[in-house]
Amino acid sequence: MTLSNKIFRIIFFTCFLVLSCVTKDLEQIKSPNVIYILADDLGYGDLGCYNKKSKIFTPNIDQLASEGMMFTDMHSTSSVCTPTRYSILTGEYAWRTRMKSGVLWSYGPLMIPDEKATVSKLFKKKNYSTAVIGKWHLGLDWQLKKPFSQTDVVINDLGLITDYSEKIVDFSKNPTRGPRNVGFDYHYIIPASLDIPPYVYLEDGIFTTPINDYTEGSNLERDKDGDFWRPGAMAEGFEFYEVLPKFIDKAKDYLTKAKNNDNPFFLYLPLAAPHTPWVPKSNYNGISNAGQYGEFVTMVDDQVGNLLEHLKNLGLEEDTIVIFTSDNGPYWKQPYIDEFDHRAAGELRGMKGDIYDGGHRIPYIVKWPGNIKPGSINNSINTLASFYSTVADLLKLKVSSSDSYSIFSELINDVKTEEDRSIIHHSSEGHFSIRNGDWKMIEKLGSGGFSLPKTIDPMPGVTQERLYNMREELFEQTNLADDYPKIIAEMKYKLDSIRSISMN
Repeated sequence: MTLSNKIFRIIFFTCFLVLSCVTKDLEQIKSPNVIYILADDLGYGDLGCYNKKSKIFTPNIDQLASEGMMFTDMHSTSSVCTPTRYSILTGEYAWRTRMKSGVLWSYGPLMIPDEKATVSKLFKKKNYSTAVIGKWHLGLDWQLKKPFSQTDVVINDLGLITDYSEKIVDFSKNPTRGPRNVGFDYHYIIPASLDIPPYVYLEDGIFTTPINDYTEGSNLERDKDGDFWRPGAMAEGFEFYEVLPKFIDKAKDYLTKAKNNDNPFFLYLPLAAPHTPWVPKSNYNGISNAGQYGEFVTMVDDQVGNLLEHLKNLGLEEDTIVIFTSDNGPYWKQPYIDEFDHRAAGELRGMKGDIYDGGHRIPYIVKWPGNIKPGSINNSINTLASFYSTVADLLKLKVSSSDSYSIFSELINDVKTEEDRSIIHHSSEGHFSIRNGDWKMIEKLGSGGFSLPKTIDPMPGVTQERLYNMREELFEQTNLADDYPKIIAEMKYKLDSIRSISMN
């Protein structure tokens, strides 16, 4: 036998042993519990683990990052919440539905059809118990008083009902469709954001207390920040300052019961914080150098830490995957940056609602003891739609989704996937951009969201598309479109190709 043949056999045998060990390890992985914690409007620069200059104290989530994998280039699929929540559960971009911009409002119907495959339904195929506790904001089928006028129905240009007039909602009857239709065995929710009526909890589709009260709203003169909420119907005894602790307490109760269940569980925990109203409890006064918002973020951190400690005390920590992320960027305007010298979006441009990265690049942390290397960093590009395909890989289920890229192998092997991956960003006003590698192309002028100017009419003969190299400059200030017309053409083609895909 020649020396080269001996070397080849040694290398082959070594690779075989390594692959055999990896395969064996994966096969021996017990079906883990999964907790998905979704913060609301938390910025990329709010957490200390993402921004060393943050003026907010977040030791518990920082510790979670040190114990798991932290993603630096993860994005929500939209810069506002309803479409992102749709993507998390379905693995699809919400702009493929009739929701081309904005969010559902107070009384919009359930926007996920009963026949639609969802993450929760994937878990149920493997006998998981499933629960959602927190802010829903994907619509409920409210029962209506009849007759009513067409003026009482709010419909977008494509025929999607986004709201009904509050006066025609029959609060004496519970909604007929909600989380159970999406695959959740148990739910304890508020219908939408904490600044949008009705202010009520539903447990397994039933109002926990009657909706007999009404609030005149709070701080209506503010620019939809601070402890602001809108006027509207409210349940008896509803307390805005107790919503965050209430969700954590309910989650802890669920975990306690799940410990005695033979089946693994999936807990989807979409918090209503730190979205407005910023309602930190009085013991957080002055605890942050970023004002009322910073105090509320610290309260979120404490409550997450409280939940994780409970998980550990139950002896469930080692058998549970914990994911922590946010649904979009922060609602943090320039006057607050100037006042507190805190950048909630870090070094990114823009804020919630915007097509700029500040609107959709979000913190994303995954902890899985014994399977994910502590303190690891992942710089690959992806979106929150990845959860759907990742769960399918975890459960060894075959699914097909053009919008969802699994990160399962990246979590297990701590390696960056080399596939050519293009992801789409979408703003509150319906603007598109596309990211591929280092390049990001924005299709239209303006932020497409909350930052001014929102839209800009292009000058005749001037290229409307903007091109940025995100590796060279995160702030999206230097437009390279005129320097790289070929890349612009390639990015436009990719964007149009992805948008043209028909989803069943």
